[in-house]
Amino acid sequence: MPYGAKRALRNLAVTMALSLMAFPVAARTTILALGDSLTAGYGLPEGEGLVPQLNDWLSAHGVDAQVLNGGVSGDTTAGGLARLDWALTPQVQAMIVTLGGNDVLRGLPPANARANIDAILAKAKAAHLPVLLVAMKAPGNFGPEYAADFNSLYPDLAKKYDTLLVDNFFAAVADSSGAAIDQSYIQPDGIHPNAKGVKRIVESLGPRVQDLLARVTD
Repeated sequence: MPYGAKRALRNLAVTMALSLMAFPVAARTTILALGDSLTAGYGLPEGEGLVPQLNDWLSAHGVDAQVLNGGVSGDTTAGGLARLDWALTPQVQAMIVTLGGNDVLRGLPPANARANIDAILAKAKAAHLPVLLVAMKAPGNFGPEYAADFNSLYPDLAKKYDTLLVDNFFAAVADSSGAAIDQSYIQPDGIHPNAKGVKRIVESLGPRVQDLLARVTD
């Protein structure tokens, strides 16, 4: 394994351990957020990424749960699948899956992303873990057939595994046309949401996480 990948996995393990320490042992539900840089909080100060803001939102709404940051920057669907077994520690009772963005950025075949997310959801089902699947949308760079194949994998797999589905991770930061992202909510790299953008995404995502928690069984 390349050194960079080892370092990323080591940092993830430390982050997840610290996340556990930061919450009371009696917290009712633990959710693993499996994702890439959008989940990891790339480019944002500590406390302003997706997972910290989502935990704050849940706490503010009286929800007794914690979300663990299982995001690794640069991860593809294959990377998420490869590390899933060790990320699913015994305390995890539900999952949020936000993967696929890097597959699109690299132009990887939609069939590969479909197979990887299918395998992730199959593992979650075998572990009796409810899942909230958060979809990415492919731009038109690779043509309409690529976009159609990629975009369809999320609703298809959500139906197959009876998971909850968020149709578009970036919907909450779309511009007035609804067809493009409002760049005032995006970092200078043009890809990752800034803290203000994350806040809007969390406000949209939070109620769906509550729906996910309603599916958790003791």
